[in-house]
Parts: sequence; structure tokens; C-alpha cells
Amino acid sequence: MFKKPFESANTFFNILYAEKMTIVSGIFLALGIAVHFLHISIPFDPIWVTIAISGSPILFFALKYLLVHRQITSLVLISIGILAAIFIGESFAAGEVAWIMALGEILEDRTFAKTKTSIQNLMSLVPTMARRIINDTEEEIPAEEIKQGDIIRILPGEQIPVDGKVIAGNTSVNQAILTGESLPVDKTLNDEVFCGTLNMHGSIDIVCTKESRDSSLQKMVRLVEEASANNSPIQRIVDTWAVRLILIALTIAGLTFVFTGDLIRTVTVLVVFCPCAMALATPTSIMAAIGQASKHGVLIKSGHALEIMGKVNEIAFDKTGTLTTGKLTVTDIIAEPNCTNDHVLQACATAEQRSEHPLAKAIMEQYYKTLTAPLAQDGNFTMQAGKGISCKTNNTAIHCGKLPFIKEQNIIVSSYLEEQEIQLRKQGKALIFVAENDTCIGIIALADTIRSSAKESLEKLRSLGMETTLLTGDNKITADFLAGQIAIDTVHAELLPEEKVQKVQEMQDAGKTVCMIGDGVNDAPALKIADVGVAMGQAGSDISIEAADIALIGEDLNKISYLKKLSNATVFNIKFNIAIALGINLIAVILGILGIIGPILGALVHNAGSILVILNAARLYDKKIA
Repeated sequence: MFKKPFESANTFFNILYAEKMTIVSGIFLALGIAVHFLHISIPFDPIWVTIAISGSPILFFALKYLLVHRQITSLVLISIGILAAIFIGESFAAGEVAWIMALGEILEDRTFAKTKTSIQNLMSLVPTMARRIINDTEEEIPAEEIKQGDIIRILPGEQIPVDGKVIAGNTSVNQAILTGESLPVDKTLNDEVFCGTLNMHGSIDIVCTKESRDSSLQKMVRLVEEASANNSPIQRIVDTWAVRLILIALTIAGLTFVFTGDLIRTVTVLVVFCPCAMALATPTSIMAAIGQASKHGVLIKSGHALEIMGKVNEIAFDKTGTLTTGKLTVTDIIAEPNCTNDHVLQACATAEQRSEHPLAKAIMEQYYKTLTAPLAQDGNFTMQAGKGISCKTNNTAIHCGKLPFIKEQNIIVSSYLEEQEIQLRKQGKALIFVAENDTCIGIIALADTIRSSAKESLEKLRSLGMETTLLTGDNKITADFLAGQIAIDTVHAELLPEEKVQKVQEMQDAGKTVCMIGDGVNDAPALKIADVGVAMGQAGSDISIEAADIALIGEDLNKISYLKKLSNATVFNIKFNIAIALGINLIAVILGILGIIGPILGALVHNAGSILVILNAARLYDKKIA
């Protein structure tokens, strides 16, 4: 019955309550103050403009919540106070209360405005066109026209348009968008590939196993959207007390009128009962805390997240790019006894100098960092995607790759190197076997580097009573080795994005308040579904940053323990502010009942309470958080 007329007027009153109109309202309030206290005679009272701009939206939204949503909020009490002041001719008191509430609404909007999830950016990872193979003939078609069972050809450097299974060719695929794995994954016959991932090297043909709307990437989009809908904004504490405050205010005002018969005293009680200071208590404290956090390299997008952070008792970490740098480096060079580490590195660099593989780039970086000798030019360079490379220089054949590839070349691998391989595999490292002619001369091991702040950060979190969990798409061996290095409590490996979400939900169902920390597109759904999502801002993807409530500008994980302490300080500040507001209101009510103050002075007194609340909140900006 009431819904349609309120919806049609909603836009208009939102405009009146917006920042620009509140500034205009404040200007007319200042003019009104000058008129009232300097006794200037003008034909029109400017305060009425303030009441129209800032007061009418309060009345509108109070009625909307009351009639449409059947919900009584603090706006009802404020509306009663404004109307009562107008009724007895105290327009200044009405305008002052209306403007203070409009100002508080602006502060709240700024504090709790959430960054919208960048679904368009996520979907831009899917190519718009694809090569469909029909009777050995290629045809380009729009990606959305791909049907289950279609055969699609993907060339090196192209993104995969659909989920499918490899039916021809070998390659390496960068799946970081979905799994967060630091290394490309080799793909051969019957291996699964996923929409939005990047084909690194070989050309492959795949058969489509899922239509576009059911792809892994689309599923991730839906997860982010659903999680966004589940995240409700923080509710002001005063609203939970709205019904009680209204009953208390009306009861006290009614009793005042019964025992004194003075309408001005009655209206004064209603005016000073308006919870302006209480309404400002939360947003001003949150804004000050957000300001302090920004000085420490932490961007907080949600006041709700800042409040909840103090209740967090479980921290879930992504691995690659979060606990690690996401950059591959050479960690070990194992040479045969009759060879040197430098010779193994130089031989490998000679073969890898023309390769675009991430492992090759790490090898070349290590070579130029440690050796100065120029590399010989390679000849007859060949590559078998997902297996290894070969070249010939100075009449020496060099082969670099996986152990099966080396053995396929009829190259002898000593038992010493095979034993070393077993130990290095247990550490989750990527291995390149290096051979010259018919003999394997050594192994080069590479791994993602653990962040320097990771171990210290986890120790601080444990000292604050929090448990830690690793949620990663990487393989279990690598995940377990990392967890052992920095003492993570629980490890879940080889997870797809939806499985990360499931693990977060399982922790929440077990009564945990979960903070998820990640950096990749694949972390976005888990960041949104967690009670608090924190993105690694410097290394993180745009989508993970937008999905998170908080972003770390730098890479210092110690900021997580800082956030928890800041949250505790902020919640204390909010509660203290509410106590100040209640105390001042109580004193003003008593003075109003006794007739010591009237509506105008009452409005000024409760305005003073608002100022005290703002000043106390401002202290949080420079407060030292140990």
C-alpha cells in the first residue's frame, strides 16, 4: 500500500540528504544563527530552509521505515523532536537538530560505503572470440556461442575461453587466476583446463566440457555476487535502542507536561532526547581509525570490518603472493662431484636464454646476479611444451627439464642426483635437471620465497590468541613444507576458489570469526564470504582488492596484528562516545524538566555533546597502537 509512493519520492529525498545539499543547509543554519542572536530583522527566517533541506528527509525516512518496513528507528524520535520544536515556534532548535543529523548521515555514508565488486574486470579475463575446429577446419566464433562438445584450439599466449579437456597437444597453463599456484601446470592428453587461464607455450585442442555460463570463472563470479549480498552494513547501536528511547522520551515528556503543565519544558525534553551525539559516536570513531590506519599503510573500506576485526579468532591465509612473494627464485644448485655449481648454472642459462617460461626467467636472473661470463649463443633450440628444452653450443648438446624428459634423451642420471631429487621434492620445489651430451651434471631447484615478515607475523597473531589456517590451490607437498617453515596450525591444499569458500564457511559454522588474507583473483570469493577480507594491496589483483574490506598498501603482514589492536581501540572509543552522549543527554533532560533550559539552549547543549564526541573520536587518529 505504502511502498510505491515512497519509492517514487526516494530519489528526491536522497538528493536533499546528500553532501552538497547539507552544505547549503548548513549555510542557511549559520545565517539563521546570526539572525536569531544578532536580532537582525529580515522578512524570511533562513532556518526554514535548513528545516526543509535537512529535516524533511528525516521525516520521510522515518515514515518509510515505519510504514513500509514496519521498523522503528532513531529517526522517529528525531522527527518527534523536530516537529515538537516547530509546533511551539522554536524553529532554530528544529533546524539545528535536523542539520546535525544530516551531517552525521554524511559521515556514516563516507565511512560505510563499500567498494563495488568489479565483476566486469573479472569477466574481461574471458576472450571474446574462439577458434572452433570442424572437420579439421578452423572458424572464429564468439566465445558465448561455444557449446558442450565443441573442439576449440588455443594457441600459445592465449586465454582459454571455456572449461575443457585436452584432446591434442602438450602445454603449460598458468592457472593462478583460479588456484593461485605459483608455477604453470603442465597439461597433456585428458588433462582438464579452465576458463580464463592462460596457455603459456604449446598449441592445444580441447573439447568443451561446460558451457560458458557453467564455467569455473562464471562460478567464481556468482560466488562473489552471493557473498556481497550476504555482507550487511554495520548498524548503529542507537537504532537497536530506538523503540526503548522513543518510549522513554515520550514517557518522560508526558510526565513533565502532566506535573508542570509547561509545553516548553515538554518540548525541551524531546529536543535534548534527540540522539545526535549517539548517532555520531560510531561514524566519527570509525573515520578517525580509518585515518590512522591509512598512515600505517592500511586502507580500510568498511567500518563493519574494522569493528569485527577485534572479534576475529581465526586467520586464513592464501599462500602465493600472500605468505610468499609470488616470485620464483633459485634456492639450490646440486652438482655432480666432478662438476661445479657455477658450471651447472651456466649450462642451464645457455639453454634457457631464449625461453619465455617463468622458470627460465628465474634461472637467467640468478645467472646475471652471480656470474659475469657472457653466455655462448645456443643453436638448434627446441622445446617440448611441459617437458623440457634442448640446444647445441660449442659441439655440446645441453638438455634441461624434468627427469622423465632427461631420461627420454637416453641420458644417464646418477643415483646421487635421484636421491637429491627425492629430498627436494619433499620441500615442494620445482626442479630442472641439467645435462650435457649423455650425462646429467646437476639439478637446479626453484621455489617461491617466503615473505620476511611472515613468521614474525604469525607469532604475533598466536600471542593474540588467534589460530592460523593455510588455504591454497598449490600442491600439498609445497603447502605442507611452507606450513612447517612458519608454523601454521592447519593446512588445506589443492583448493579451487569454491573450495576455499567452503573451508571459510566451515570455520564460520564451527563458531569462528574468520579473517581471510589473499592477493589473487581466485581469493576474491573467499575474501567476500569471510567476516573480514584483507587483500595484499601492492601485489594483489584489482579484483581481490575490490572484494576485500581492507587492503595492505605494503607487504608487511605484521599489519594484521596492528589491525586487531586498532579494532579493539576503536570499539572502546565508540562505547566511550556513547557514554558521553548518554551522560550529556541525561543532564540536559533533568535541566529541561526543571525549566532551567529551554528548547534553544537544550539544542545547543546536546550540540555540545556532539562536539565532544567528535573531539574524543579525533584522538583515535593519533593514538599509539602498540
